[in-house]
Amino acid sequence: MRLDLLHPYLPHFDLHGWETGYYVLEWLIRLGALAVVPLRRSPQASAGWLGIIFFLPVPGLIAFWMIGSPHFPAWRRERFESLRPYLDRIAGLLSRHPPDDPGAIDALAQRLGYFPAVCGNSVELIDDYDGVIDRMVADIDAARACVMMTVYIFADDAVGHKVADALARAVARGVGVRVLFDPVGSHTWRRGTLAMLHATGAEVREALPFRFRFRLRTRRDMRNHRKLFAIDGRIAYAGSQNIVAKDFRPGVVNRELVARVTGPVVAEIEAAVRADWFLETETRPDGPATEPERTGEACLQLLPSGAEYPMEGFETLLVWQIHQARKRVVLATPYFIPDDDVVGAMRTAVARGVEVHLVVSKVVDQRVVHLAQCSYYSQLLDAGIRIHQFRDFLLHAKNVSVDSRIAIVGSSNVDLRSFQLNEEASLLIHDAASVAGVEAVQQGYLDGSDLVDKDRWACRSRPRRLAENIARLVSPLL
Repeated sequence: MRLDLLHPYLPHFDLHGWETGYYVLEWLIRLGALAVVPLRRSPQASAGWLGIIFFLPVPGLIAFWMIGSPHFPAWRRERFESLRPYLDRIAGLLSRHPPDDPGAIDALAQRLGYFPAVCGNSVELIDDYDGVIDRMVADIDAARACVMMTVYIFADDAVGHKVADALARAVARGVGVRVLFDPVGSHTWRRGTLAMLHATGAEVREALPFRFRFRLRTRRDMRNHRKLFAIDGRIAYAGSQNIVAKDFRPGVVNRELVARVTGPVVAEIEAAVRADWFLETETRPDGPATEPERTGEACLQLLPSGAEYPMEGFETLLVWQIHQARKRVVLATPYFIPDDDVVGAMRTAVARGVEVHLVVSKVVDQRVVHLAQCSYYSQLLDAGIRIHQFRDFLLHAKNVSVDSRIAIVGSSNVDLRSFQLNEEASLLIHDAASVAGVEAVQQGYLDGSDLVDKDRWACRSRPRRLAENIARLVSPLL
């Protein structure tokens, strides 16, 4: 590129030597970014990256090289594809007949996440943080064959030691124990957690470890955010709770929601945990030869999602169901940084006369994320969406209900990270009685929240609005 051709558009100062070369490099990076960044990325992510690269070309290029690709390397995608026969076998074991309605929600969820809806389950919804840990420890102490878990945070604090002690007792009885935890989610405790878990005698691996070799390299911020626990092929847990003290952040106490399930759906949760283990170890998964015993009337379905899957499973299902809503939608999430599809579905639902309630947390643990989230409030309030700020606790629970006919409990936030980057798991609840249980929990959220007033929100300061807008600009990268 000839510098004199760019000269009319550049500031009038003397360019020479390395300064000239650096200036040309910056413009080459900017022009190259226009050609490369928009490929296979959402408009929001593209705008965020282009903004950073245009303002800070060289640092932006380095950041883009490190975390700019929303895809796993080819070797990991190929390894996941080799799992399909196993996942299909589990689906065939549980689904003896095709869905009656190919356009039904369970059919779409199966196409997105490969597992069918299965009846004959029991589900217990637990929103007592310490109660979840106590119940899990009791189930581990009763285990006779295997305990497997995939978890984002496993701390070596008092809660982590309580669970680890139960795992050690299980290993001593001859129970096979496997623990997969995320090293980024658990970074504060990582070394202590590894030492603690190795001391139990369990098999321990880190999910998505950062690899420096180019062919094996993965993005450090593409994380396994699932919280799945399977015991003896009979009991499983799915939800939002990690293995860490509820007040591990000073001044912040977490509130969670976890589903403890028994019945055929346990085979799906166990299969997802075994699949995660295989992706890190290449240990071929096995599983039940027959459908697990039926224990109740609940109809449940696991929807795993992540970069290996062909579509954004949780987001696709969420947007479609909001568009299908006729009466009421309640959406509880600690982090709300949506894309245009989600916002459009919510606004359209209100225009059809649907009540749309968004429950977020008044307690803040991530300041920049909170500011980006708040930047959407005016648009939502103007559309008639009711925003509830849950008091006293960080409402870390993630759940959805639509028209008393479908509910979702899981690990996925309503943000671009959960939609596109993280490995997530959502438990779909199809039967009316179990959906009513989720709605009862959500009513507790609404009763414990303050409704955001549209007029008062409009009076917030200009510096606050500026901070929200800046945070929103970089929100696709959070």
